[in-house]
Amino acid sequence: MKSAYTIKEAQKNLSAVVRHAERGSLATITRRKKPVAHIISAERLSAIAETMEILADPAAMKAIRDAESGNAKTYPASVLLD
Repeated sequence: MKSAYTIKEAQKNLSAVVRHAERGSLATITRRKKPVAHIISAERLSAIAETMEILADPAAMKAIRDAESGNAKTYPASVLLD
């Protein structure tokens, strides 16, 4: 299935365009051969929103930087039982 549709094609084949997006693909809607919109699955949009929330959280970003640099504290699982 193609990934770019004119507005008229998208209107005519909306169910197919939505199925395409549900399968994880990006469906681009064009007007005069220029992209004007994208259709993505609700799951993909939720993942994008969650990523944006993490990126906006200074504490979360510090924890990620610490983990990537090897400076994160780790604890054995047995500590969780105490």
